[in-house]
This record gives sequence, structure tokens and C-alpha cells, in this order.
Amino acid sequence: MTFEQILADLKNKIFRPVYLLSGEEPFYIDEIADYIEKYTLTEDEKEFNQSVLYGKDIDVATIISNCKRFPMMANYQVVIVKEAQEIDKIEELNSYIDNILNSTILVLCYKYKKIDGRTSFKKNAEKKGVFFESKKLYDNEIPGWITNYLKKKEFKITDNACKLLADYLGTDLQKIVNEINKLIINVPQNTSITPEIIEENIGISKDFNVFELQKALGNKDILKANQIINYFAANPKDNPLMKILPILYSYFIKILTYIELSDKSQRNAASVLSVNPFFVKDYEAASRKYSKEQLHQIISLLRQYDVKSKGVDNASVSDGELMKELIYKILH
Repeated sequence: MTFEQILADLKNKIFRPVYLLSGEEPFYIDEIADYIEKYTLTEDEKEFNQSVLYGKDIDVATIISNCKRFPMMANYQVVIVKEAQEIDKIEELNSYIDNILNSTILVLCYKYKKIDGRTSFKKNAEKKGVFFESKKLYDNEIPGWITNYLKKKEFKITDNACKLLADYLGTDLQKIVNEINKLIINVPQNTSITPEIIEENIGISKDFNVFELQKALGNKDILKANQIINYFAANPKDNPLMKILPILYSYFIKILTYIELSDKSQRNAASVLSVNPFFVKDYEAASRKYSKEQLHQIISLLRQYDVKSKGVDNASVSDGELMKELIYKILH
């Protein structure tokens, strides 16, 4: 089942006796577990019928003991196991799932890694209830995710603002949601979120960020690139080199990919590069500034500076100095 299907069922009071929630992206797992915890039982029912357990503090026998109780003055009892990945021999829960109580709702939050789909435990849980795999999103999926999240909240966002948020916040969905929720508190519904609104409410500079650095490098705008990199050097905690390098690496790989496309139409380029069609023109412009040979050299440079940023042979060199050195080499 998808995340949306599971939530729709829960909102319609359609409950399953077991929810095995597994995967590398904790956001969806937490959302499902939190919904069950908040809304399945009334406040009065929760006192006797809801248990929240933590994997590092319990064993399988404790879970089974809790699950085998019958609800008191309620239709269900809820047992939520957080950090279930910490439980030793969790597959031994099979003995309970084989003889499951339909009056118990067992929620297993198996986070940060994928449970082995070949095990009888996983197959049995899926057969008797719900198995959900929460997959980590790729970088190129984040802008669309941000747009859809804001749409559900009745907000719009410009392409540039969306790219700015995606580049700055990365792929941590909970971090993205936290920042967006802080942002929309101060903005009327149906507003179109712009870079100016983001700068004012979140503190991400609309002029000095990785997105603008990419544009400056793509245009070979030496002055602008140096202004941005000097800003980064002056604010190293907000702009660590290890965060910037993967973004630049992806950017230059995409320029090289664009150059090698036989079909450079906007639709095909956007599909191959996994970008919004709005940004294809930026890659087309950058492809006129760099040759294939230069791009291969830049990609090699980025790999070298990735090693340097981890302190290998450069323990005393600051991120700021490394960034300035790298940008000079890219532009020259």
C-alpha cells in the first residue's frame, strides 16, 4: 500500500491488526505512526488501551504480552513499537502474527533501513495487515515533493524558490517540512512562495546560495561567483563544503550530459536530466561556456576537493579556503 492509501484508510476508520513500516526515509513512518497514536482512540480510551514501546528497551516477548491483552471499554487497543529495528530477533513475532488478535493494532516502526522482504515475518505481516516500505527520495524528486506538499497546504511556489529550498535543505523530508511549516505560518494561504519570502522567513539568502553559485559558474560570472563564495567562507556553518560539493558535482554532470544529448528538445532534456523544463535553458547556456574536456577536468577537480574536504592531507585548511581555491580553478 502507498502512504496515501494507508492514511486514507485510517481516516475512514479502516484498521489492520499489524502495520510493519520499514525503510530508509523515517518521515512517512513517523507520519503513519503519529496518526494512529493521535486519532485511533479517544483520549479516555488511550489511558488503558494504548502502549508506546521502544525497541532498545524491550524484547519480542514484551511486545507479544502487550498485544495479547484485550481492550477495556474500547473497540481496539493500540501497541506502537518505535525504533523496532533495535529489537533482537524481531522475526520471532511470527508466532503472534500467526494467531493475531484483531482487536489489537500493532504498529512496528522499523526505521533507517529496509527489512528483508524475503523473510516469512515480512510476508506474514503483509498478508495479515499492512507492509509499507518508506523509500528515500532522490535529489531530483525533492522539488516536485516540495511543490506537492505546499499545494496540499494551499500554497504555490515559484520554480526558483522551489530550487532554492531543495538545494539548501537536501533530501531530509522532516527538515524540509519543519522549514516549510515555519515559513507558511507568516504567509497567507494561496500566496506564491518566492525567494524573497524564503529569505525573509527562513533566512536562506536569495542572492548567496548554492543555486545562485551554480548559475554564476554556468555563466562564468567571475564577480558573482566570488561574491557568493566569500559569503560562504564568512558563514561556514550554514554553507559547509561537504554539502556544496555534491550539488556542484551533479550540476556539472548534467551540463556534460546535456552536451552529449542528440535530442536537445526541452521535453527530452528535462526528462534525461530529471529537472523542471524551466531550467533546461540554464544547462543549454552553460553548455556553450564549457567544452567536454573542461567539464571532465572540473568533475575530476570536484572529486579531488571532496577528498580534501574530509581532511586528507589538508587538516589545517579551512572550508572557506578550499572553496575559494576550487572556484578559482573551475572558472580558470
